[in-house]
Amino acid sequence: MCRQLLAQLREQYEEIESEGYQIVAVAPSKASFIKQFLDAFGPYPFEIVGDPDRQAFKAIKAKRPAKIILLSKVALGVITRRLKNIIPKDEKQAKFVKKSMTSQDVYIQGATLIFDENGDLLWKHLDESPEKHAKISKILNVIKS
Repeated sequence: MCRQLLAQLREQYEEIESEGYQIVAVAPSKASFIKQFLDAFGPYPFEIVGDPDRQAFKAIKAKRPAKIILLSKVALGVITRRLKNIIPKDEKQAKFVKKSMTSQDVYIQGATLIFDENGDLLWKHLDESPEKHAKISKILNVIKS
């Protein structure tokens, strides 16, 4: 789960909801792990559901860059200090992040999909890599147009 995008969605929740949209986050994890995430980073005003078999991720053709590419990006980001907050300062959050790095699928990339009230896809952004999530400004532009 992208902590930064989820935090931005939490901050913009009322505005998104006022436009008639509902947020549902899907994580490639079991419900028990999502509960641990919520205990460390929550609460969220929207539902976070699990997809441990990654059926939704497969259906949208979520990207999965090679592990070596992602690990190289993380290493470079840490060295150049562009990725300062990979491990949060908060002890409970740091423990969760370290556990997720060793026990969860941190390589599968996410996506942002926006559907209309009929379930028709209005917009889709497939994350190419951890730093290339949908921008909250773009999400707001799409739902307000």
